[in-house]
Amino acid sequence: MRSNRFLYLVIFVSGMTTLAIEMTASRLLGSIYGTSNLIWANVIGLILLYLTAGYFLGGWWADRSPHRKTLYRILIWGAFLSALVPLIARPVLAEAARAFAELEAGLILGSFVSVLVLFAAPITLFGTASPFAIRLAVSDVQSAGKVSGRIYAISTLGSLIGTFLPALLIIPEVGTFGTFMLFSGSLYVVCMIGLWGEQPRSALQLAWMPAVVAGLALLVMSQPIRAAAEGSTILYETESGYNYIQVQEDSAGNRYLYLNEGQGIHSRYHPTIYGFGQTWDFFLAAPYFNAAPFTPEQVERLAVIGLAAGTIPRQYTHVYGAIPIEGIEIDGKIIDVGRALFEMTMPNLTAYADDGRFRLNRLDRRYTVIGVDAYRPPYIPWHLTTVEFFREVRDKLTDNGAVAVNVGRTNTDRRLVEALTATLLQVFPSVHTMDVPLSFNTILVATRQPTTAENLARNLAALPPATVPLLRDTLVLAVQSLVPTQSSDLVFTDNRAPIETLVDSLVINFLLSGGTDQLRRN
Repeated sequence: MRSNRFLYLVIFVSGMTTLAIEMTASRLLGSIYGTSNLIWANVIGLILLYLTAGYFLGGWWADRSPHRKTLYRILIWGAFLSALVPLIARPVLAEAARAFAELEAGLILGSFVSVLVLFAAPITLFGTASPFAIRLAVSDVQSAGKVSGRIYAISTLGSLIGTFLPALLIIPEVGTFGTFMLFSGSLYVVCMIGLWGEQPRSALQLAWMPAVVAGLALLVMSQPIRAAAEGSTILYETESGYNYIQVQEDSAGNRYLYLNEGQGIHSRYHPTIYGFGQTWDFFLAAPYFNAAPFTPEQVERLAVIGLAAGTIPRQYTHVYGAIPIEGIEIDGKIIDVGRALFEMTMPNLTAYADDGRFRLNRLDRRYTVIGVDAYRPPYIPWHLTTVEFFREVRDKLTDNGAVAVNVGRTNTDRRLVEALTATLLQVFPSVHTMDVPLSFNTILVATRQPTTAENLARNLAALPPATVPLLRDTLVLAVQSLVPTQSSDLVFTDNRAPIETLVDSLVINFLLSGGTDQLRRN
């Protein structure tokens, strides 16, 4: 009886490759579509559907051609097709990125479906492995249970490694494309060795596949997933375990940090300009809702959850001097980019590569302002929106402290803003609302003490003559951007925070109501 050891190796590598491709599929799509539960549900659901088809096909195929060389050929083709996925997907995703920039809903959806369909053939072929291997390995009925159990255990162990290895090590080191190539190549090599041992001529007939993959890679991979904006150039792009990161610079010397789908500018930098009249500036206004006179000297310490490349700390340092600042950013590569390309080297800034809520609870200081800007457009991490989280934030504020939260909306749908307002009012006595001009962003400011919106104008009028112009200009803009604070009946808690459901509804309504035309007019 022939040894099954090599067959077990093939099953192990096949199981590892299948889950590695599934994990990397989410990253491939995440570079454009983000990583919401909706994206994960589509990826996991369709992968399971393809595997189900593979199980049926594998059993049928094994009964008609119960030979190892047949299994090896099937998996070699699966490995080859999985290596083609990122190459074929890249121009599709590039077109999807353009569609996102112009909000062409049909093309966005079509591109998403097209990429998911690309996985049908390779994953289905991978699904044939276990039933095929059981058919080959079982020699008598008495050992059928033991052999099939062993094969499923080996395949599942490979799947376990294929789940953790890409996320923790491979994708951050070699990127999405490299991860596809590494795991597909591993399966290809193992099965080619097996096929060579069974039928060298058949192995030689399939030896052309790496050359095709390499040739297509040279043609496709030289272009970025997302092209630079008009008048800008790409300074840097890379992948981390969390994000596709791109830095662009325009002709005026402004640098912009884009992540994933590129629908939000996460940081902006200019060597001599500090204020941009955009979302980051409004965080400067947060403490001035306190009763007048509140002066710049009273701002003593800042914490930022969602540091990105450091625009907010740079502005605070420019206005208030070298006050202590703690910045929390879950993606350590973004911190590296901030230091290298956004002058995020202020000695008063301590940057933590960590989850925002986890790290905040381990800081033993109190802050005048805590800023929450942890967007992955259009979503906010749900655990940074709950009553329990804001209680933790309140406990980290000084007696005159304030928390500022960046929230998304559309021109006609403010449900997320109103729900977060209701949540904040469970913890803080006062909440104030500023709509950032020419954007879909609202800044909510909640204060530890009872305050009024009128305090902002009073504190603007009381600013000392020597006040840094950026602060004065920002308070003027903040006063002009105040809108009535409204809350809903929905309150987010750790037990129930339907952020993604709410945002999905908001986005769909925006697209269906002609919001794309509104945005183009703006």
